[in-house]
Amino acid sequence: MNILTKLLFPETKTPEQVGSPRVQKSRRGIETKSAAEIVIMRQAGKIAATVLKEIAEIAQPGMTTADLDVYAEKRIRAMGATPSFKGYYGFPASICASVDNEVVHGIPSPKKRLKAGSVLKVDTGAYYQGYHGDSCITIAIGSVSPKAEKLIRVAEEALYKGINQVKAGNYLLDIAGAIEDHVQANGFQVVEDFTGHGVGRNLHEEPSVFNFRTNQLPNVKLRAGMTLAIEPIVNARSKHTRTLRDRWTVVTMDNALSAQFEHTVLVTATGYEILTDRNNL
Repeated sequence: MNILTKLLFPETKTPEQVGSPRVQKSRRGIETKSAAEIVIMRQAGKIAATVLKEIAEIAQPGMTTADLDVYAEKRIRAMGATPSFKGYYGFPASICASVDNEVVHGIPSPKKRLKAGSVLKVDTGAYYQGYHGDSCITIAIGSVSPKAEKLIRVAEEALYKGINQVKAGNYLLDIAGAIEDHVQANGFQVVEDFTGHGVGRNLHEEPSVFNFRTNQLPNVKLRAGMTLAIEPIVNARSKHTRTLRDRWTVVTMDNALSAQFEHTVLVTATGYEILTDRNNL
């Protein structure tokens, strides 16, 4: 789940959120995780990855995004975790389900029925033994247009271009530059209104992990033990977005398609470990 580049999240909490460990901000700045913490985060990541892999297998025309949300929550709880997103600053569901021109934070609904050709983004998180795993995929529902197929492919490639820059001693701008260059080389635009983030005991921790070159956010040097949610969002045309009246769902300003992928990644001395790897379950 992304954070706003400039605003992050509003400080006001709903009553059920007060005191919740899932919404408390870290007071220790950028944290590195111990070996014991990493063991737990691997399991949190595995749970999130499992749910997304299963959703990718079952999502089909005729299903609603509410159907997928019910499935995700049942599976997360069956594996001994709780949904990271549900109740987080009032978000009402266990997944973000964003279709076509919806960029991020789409609220699942029984009225939102998938069609052949839909581009579906599913973002979810699992809170396990005090730690979060956070991941997102984009799913082509049935046969999609060549433009949509390319958009999905480039967005996923951009994620791995960024991940390949992860190792102790590199900087956040190394990740950002690799993502931005690949996206723009393919004729698409990186959304700049949202970024990735640190993740661990809190769903959103420092630092902001941006997907574009900027001097507006700290260019943090990576250290072994940091855990980052890297999540490029790629629009087919304009990078600009707007938020709907539900105050959650973000759409492209020009109504063009959008795609997103995300992994929770551990920084190591020599590289990285993907904690939400769906290919290693």
